[in-house]
Amino acid sequence: MIKVAIDTGPLSGGHAVRGIGKMVGGQIEAMKRLRHKDIKLETFDFQSEDGKRKIENGKYDIVHYPYFFPYSLTLPTQKQGKKTVVTIQDLIHLIYPKHYPSGIRGKLNLLKQKMRLRNFDAVLTISETSKKDIVRFLGISAQKIHVVYLAPRKIFKQITNHQSLKTVQKKFGLPSTFVLYVGDVNYNKNIPNLIKACNTAKIPLVIVGKHALEVEELGLNLKHLKGPRDWFRFIFNIPHPELAHFKGLVDEFKGNPNIIRTGFTTEEELFEIFNLASVYVQPSFYEGFGLPVLEAMASGIPVVIAKTNALVEIANSAALVADPKDPKDMAKKINEAMRNKKIREQLIKKGFENVKKFSWEKTAEEMIEIYKGLG
Repeated sequence: MIKVAIDTGPLSGGHAVRGIGKMVGGQIEAMKRLRHKDIKLETFDFQSEDGKRKIENGKYDIVHYPYFFPYSLTLPTQKQGKKTVVTIQDLIHLIYPKHYPSGIRGKLNLLKQKMRLRNFDAVLTISETSKKDIVRFLGISAQKIHVVYLAPRKIFKQITNHQSLKTVQKKFGLPSTFVLYVGDVNYNKNIPNLIKACNTAKIPLVIVGKHALEVEELGLNLKHLKGPRDWFRFIFNIPHPELAHFKGLVDEFKGNPNIIRTGFTTEEELFEIFNLASVYVQPSFYEGFGLPVLEAMASGIPVVIAKTNALVEIANSAALVADPKDPKDMAKKINEAMRNKKIREQLIKKGFENVKKFSWEKTAEEMIEIYKGLG
């Protein structure tokens, strides 16, 4: 029997509804459902007082840290358990350093994180794209990295009777035809070009997620006042680089009646909104995975993705691919997915076939095999 401890810290606070929370929650639930005879799972918050005691006294065969951030000390200084595993979703902060500056402390922490990674026996990640980035930026051997894909939850499925969706449509004021985007609005998500594409295509855009409702307040975030440069930004009303692009977004949101920001939705509401959408678009410059793409396919709507490595990897030719830097090309692909009946039907059919390749059961089985290989 292999005794495994997994950190549930990412299931609390704001992380719970983001990608990291969905990943950790989905993996833990799926592994528990399998009830594998050779694996004993214990899940708790490693940072809680009780969690720290358990780690110190638990004598675990494997300790799994499912969260990594390059600029903070998220990894332990000493090895805990006989073997240790870490999950690294993506390295967007290292890929776009101008938009996600580290600062001096962040640079020092990155060096420490790299050193601590040497103590880990295995690294899990969510795509071949992220695996290549981990090798490139962190110097980890490719042989130590395991790709374990994510999957949409089973709640995401097609509804043919749209009468049952009237309540959610009315609640959020959704039009009969619209482009859907789900997620945050950080720089890498490329939302300004998506807005331009929808303007060109003359189709309303619905953005699901609370982040889009917060951009008016995030342009100058006092949490970032950590040094002389930040006070300089504050005095002269210059936003932090990570938030600078929000100013353009605010202007777009204020002056465009065809953009609907729903804010936070429940998973049930999100599943219904997917079914109401005419097309789903993931316009990102960069993604580690792109779970909403699979959620859209499972819901039976056509998908348009940006020509981004991870998105192309998981879509498997079941989506139209657009140049993320060219709103006109994106608009063209949106129109094809919406108005060309043959293309639309093909995309929906291919989407259903593609999404069958991804399941939390498969994810759980692969993780357990990795644990067994270490144990």
